[in-house]
Amino acid sequence: MPEIRVWAPAAGSVEVEVASSRRSLAPVGGGWWSAGVLAAGTDYAFRVDGSEPLPDPRSAHQPEGVHGPSRVVDHAAFAWTDGAWAAPPLAGAVIYELHIGTFTPGGTFESAVDRLDHLAGLGVTAVEIMPVAAFSGRRGWGYDGVDLYAPHHDYGGPGGLKRLVDECHRRGLGAILDVVYNHLGPEGNHLQRFGPYFSDRRRTPWGQAVNFDGPGSREVRRFVIDNALMWLRDYHFDGLRLDAVHAIVDNSPTPVLAELAAMVHALPGSRFLIAEQPQPDPGLLALGMDAQWDDELHHGLHVLFTGERDGYYAPYTGAGDIARALREPAELGIPYSRLLTYTQTHDQIGNRALGERLAHLVGPAALRLATVLTLLSPFVPMLFMGEEWAASSPFQFFSDHRDHGIARATSEGRMNEFKAFGWRAEQVPDPQAVATFERSRLDWSELGREPHSSVLDLYRELLALRRGLPPGTPQIEFDEAGGRLRMTRGSLCVDCDLRTPAVHVTRDGQTLLGA
Repeated sequence: MPEIRVWAPAAGSVEVEVASSRRSLAPVGGGWWSAGVLAAGTDYAFRVDGSEPLPDPRSAHQPEGVHGPSRVVDHAAFAWTDGAWAAPPLAGAVIYELHIGTFTPGGTFESAVDRLDHLAGLGVTAVEIMPVAAFSGRRGWGYDGVDLYAPHHDYGGPGGLKRLVDECHRRGLGAILDVVYNHLGPEGNHLQRFGPYFSDRRRTPWGQAVNFDGPGSREVRRFVIDNALMWLRDYHFDGLRLDAVHAIVDNSPTPVLAELAAMVHALPGSRFLIAEQPQPDPGLLALGMDAQWDDELHHGLHVLFTGERDGYYAPYTGAGDIARALREPAELGIPYSRLLTYTQTHDQIGNRALGERLAHLVGPAALRLATVLTLLSPFVPMLFMGEEWAASSPFQFFSDHRDHGIARATSEGRMNEFKAFGWRAEQVPDPQAVATFERSRLDWSELGREPHSSVLDLYRELLALRRGLPPGTPQIEFDEAGGRLRMTRGSLCVDCDLRTPAVHVTRDGQTLLGA
């Protein structure tokens, strides 16, 4: 039976409450308290210095939501079938980012299993799941998680997530989880009631910074690192994507990212960490990150084909940025296999007022060119769910906060955020509205009809072609005056007319894909 422990260094007393019965925890040193062992399936909560019942900071399951009791989970009880699984190298990966709640009509881990054959047949090699740590309400992107050890109950809880990962491995698909260690959500966040998890000295765009280098930070770092190891060990994830690492503020002699990387790489098997940071950063990779997101190619393509130059697109001009993005890794000494690139992500779609996909903003020729150049580049390509058939559904920002003040602040903040991009408040869908969430669900019936089926055929063709390409640095030729760009990888040439736009792919002079 699992032992229940909690870190509460400033507390005078800690009690555990089980079925309306309370008993005191015993201090065991270092600010830790022990409740002994509880049987799997037991619901419990902590009272710190006589407080109201609080969930365990390391709760493995929150079946009644973020304000309810925690439930003991015996991770060893799940019957895994992936004993022979070995994750393929990240260098040869094709990653598919998805959001559990909108990926299928059911919006659960279990219903996602039914679509894994589609991904394997497409040519995807790994699934990247947006954050699933328990968050307030039933709907959300997952970046407002507050119980970092507990998979969201409405998605199917711990058992559902384990089955999804097990079924990924059964089909030869790796599994990557998006985790958030730079902040916690505003509703249901009780960590500060237990200890100095946050710092008053610094703030992030989402509130107080996590305390990685102040008093008490040793146990806070341990909390985060243990969480990462749990996902890899108990849920069999092959890798983690670390959200917004630029907002992880840490001036320690050994940064928490380096400590985390060392612990992850010490695990059996091949486990990896992918950091989110917009531009290629050799220093970040030197900390032990295996790869990072790279926005540069996306931004160049987006500006060229949409003409948008507001907000963070302001420094980009288009064609020249595309050539620069393709050359930059070699100039920085970064292997292309350590950089993820894409034409669409949850951020680049969802952080628009209306959540439009690239297919909603540009014509078929521009969409085709962007797709060909991205998928045949030497970077690790990442797709966002539905892009492979030019899904008609947007991906909008949605939430389900039950605290009225937080809900109102979320809606107002969303509208204010878009002023930098020139969008009016009335254009921004209310993130709290159920309709905003429902609009974002994929419509899988589109796969069998045009124009979606032709786009799907293109993705399958390109991913099959990609499998035979040699790794390494491409040869890039760019004629800015003529708007022509050529990318050569071995005997494969991708010729782009960025003005028309048009793209022509040949191998040994033989046409594989025409304009």
